[in-house]
Amino acid sequence: MTTQELLQRAKAAKWDISAVDTQTKNRALLAMAKALEEHSGDILVANRLDLEAARGTTSEVMLDRLALSPDRIAGMAVGLQEVAALPDPVGREHRVLSRVERPNGLVIEKTAVPMGVIAIIYESRPNVTSDAAALALKAGSACVLRCGKEAHRSAAAIVAALKEGLSTAGLNPDALQLVEDTSRASANELMTARGLVDLLIPRGGAGLIRACVDNAAVPVLETGTGICHIYVDTYADLDMALEIVENAKCSRPSVCNAAEVCLVNRTVAEEFLPMLKDRLEHNRFGHPVQLRLDPEAAKIIDGTPAGPADFDTEFLDYILAVKVVENQREAIDHIAAHSTGHSEAIITGDERNAYAFLARVDSAAVYWNASTRFTDGGEFGLGCEMGISTQKLHARGPLGLAELCSFKFVIKGGGQTR
Repeated sequence: MTTQELLQRAKAAKWDISAVDTQTKNRALLAMAKALEEHSGDILVANRLDLEAARGTTSEVMLDRLALSPDRIAGMAVGLQEVAALPDPVGREHRVLSRVERPNGLVIEKTAVPMGVIAIIYESRPNVTSDAAALALKAGSACVLRCGKEAHRSAAAIVAALKEGLSTAGLNPDALQLVEDTSRASANELMTARGLVDLLIPRGGAGLIRACVDNAAVPVLETGTGICHIYVDTYADLDMALEIVENAKCSRPSVCNAAEVCLVNRTVAEEFLPMLKDRLEHNRFGHPVQLRLDPEAAKIIDGTPAGPADFDTEFLDYILAVKVVENQREAIDHIAAHSTGHSEAIITGDERNAYAFLARVDSAAVYWNASTRFTDGGEFGLGCEMGISTQKLHARGPLGLAELCSFKFVIKGGGQTR
C-alpha cells in the first residue's frame, strides 16, 4: 500500500476514533497489551532478523537500542496498560479546560480536542511503536508510524499485534498505520501531507529532526537531541556525584536523556576527577567510559584530549566530555552555549546554589541531586511518551496525553448579538 493510501485511510479513521468513549478506548488499550504478549514470539523472531541485518554496520549501544526481549515486550504491554489507567484528556470529565460566563450571558468553554492524524517519524527503537500508538489512541487521534529500515520488521510485527487488539475491541484498525516504504521519499511525503497529517513528530537524531523542521509543510512538534550536562558543584557530595554521573552516562548511553558532559568546579576537581576516572574507566567491566578532557581536566588526570566538537556532540555511546569550570556562573554559561535544552543537573548540598541553577538554566528538565535519566514520560507519571520536546511552543519536556491534544472554544448563548 502506498504512503498516500495509508494516509487516506488514517484520515478516514480519525473521525471514528475521535468519537470513541473513554471506556472503549481503555478496553482497546488492554486488548492491545494482551495481543503484544500473545504475539511476543513473532515479534522476537522479527527483531532477530532486524538485529542480524544491522550487525557489522551498527554500534553495540545502538544494537541494544534496537534489541527486544521478553522483558522489554512485557514492558511495552505495561505501558499500554498504564495509558489505559490515565485520565482521558478529551473525555467527558476532563474535556473542559476552563469556563467563563460573560456579563452578556455567553458561556465560553475552552475544550480539549483530538489532533486528528498524528504522524511519527522515528529511527531504531521498536518500543516507540507501541508507545506512540497508545498515546495517540487515548488522545482520540489516528496514528501513522514511519520507522527506520533497521527496525521495520520489528515494528511491522508490533503493529500487526496492536491492530488485532484494536479489532478485538471493535475499533477501526485503520486508525493505526505503519508506512511500508522506508526510503526518504516516504518521510518527505509525511512532511508535505497537508490536509492529511495534522501533526508531525520526528523522534531521532539531529539530522532527522532538522530535516523535518526545515522541510515540513505540516505542523511539527520538535523533539530534541540530548546534549545533557551534569555540574558537580563546590558543595557536592562527591560519592553521590559519582553515582549520579555513572547512572546518567552508563545505564543506557544510547538514549537522549543520557549525560554527555560533566562540568566540575575547580575547587573539587583535584579530588573528584581521579574518583571519576577510577569509577568510569578502571572499575567498569565490559563498558569503560572514554573521558574526553579539556586542558584543565587533562592536568589532573590522563585521558583523551577533547576535540573542538566534543562539547557539542550527542555521543550516544560510552564517551563523556569533561570540563573544569571556575565557578557556577561559568558552568551555567557553558550550558547556555552548548546545551540542546533537554536535561541538565546540578549536584550540590548548597540550597542557594541549587536554586540559582534551577532558575537560570533554560532546559526542558533541570535537576538537583538526581540523574538526567529520569526525563521520561513513564518516570514523570505520564504512562509513556511520544518524545521529549526541547522547544517552547506548544509543549515542552515529555510529550504525554495532554500535549497531544489541541483545543477549541465552545460558546453557548441565548440569542446574543454583537
